[in-house]
Amino acid sequence: MPALTRRQRRAATHLGVYAVLALLVLLLVLKADWEALKLNFADGDTWRGQWPDIFLIGAKNTLFYTVIAFAGGLALALVLALMKMSSVLGLRWIAIAWIEFFRGLPALVVILFMAFGVPLAFDWNAPGGTIGAGLIGLVFVASAYMAETLRAGIQAVPKGQTEAARSLGMSSYRTTTSIVLPQALRVVIPPLTNEGVLLLKDTSLLAFVGAQASQVDLTAYGQQGIIEYANSAPLLAIALVYLAISLPLTQLVAALERRQQRAR
Repeated sequence: MPALTRRQRRAATHLGVYAVLALLVLLLVLKADWEALKLNFADGDTWRGQWPDIFLIGAKNTLFYTVIAFAGGLALALVLALMKMSSVLGLRWIAIAWIEFFRGLPALVVILFMAFGVPLAFDWNAPGGTIGAGLIGLVFVASAYMAETLRAGIQAVPKGQTEAARSLGMSSYRTTTSIVLPQALRVVIPPLTNEGVLLLKDTSLLAFVGAQASQVDLTAYGQQGIIEYANSAPLLAIALVYLAISLPLTQLVAALERRQQRAR
């Protein structure tokens, strides 16, 4: 039997995924209590009551928190990655301790500690209240994961290029910023985009710290909707919005990975 080509293997994988999804849908159709589902998830008045605030408040805040957590985490991660690769032992220890500490804790624990523990311990309140403090916690967690991604990207740049730049008289700083980092960032774009998708979903953890009506993310918006309408339709609504945002980003990650594979 001849071996399958890459395209044939990818097509077979897609066919298998679609078959599993079709089986799940069939089980849902046969086993679900449709009257209960209709009563709890498809109430028309509840659905109409969600618009347009689910986008103007919930989705807008979710995207805003994701951008803040991603940008802050990336900036901090770059510093941590360079510290971990530094020849100064103290800087390496600090970076390793930070990365291992925040990778070892659940994101929810960090967010709750920043929102409620830090103000008690240091008599300090973050800008934005508990949401701002929780967002700082999310930045810390994101930085720990992104730092390892960036470090791997930097180490993927051939050492010969660094040696060539230094032999031309370029300083270590200029070699890093002009030669190494631009190439490393191109390498890590797909995993960083994937980190962005994970952060989008992790912002739902901010719902646990409480927020003003104008600060709620999608999950908190859904929680308030369930209480207000005594119906589960808001839960389905926010799930659809999450999918509408995250699925295109997931496809973007896959496209970037395929582009990198073709470029090798």
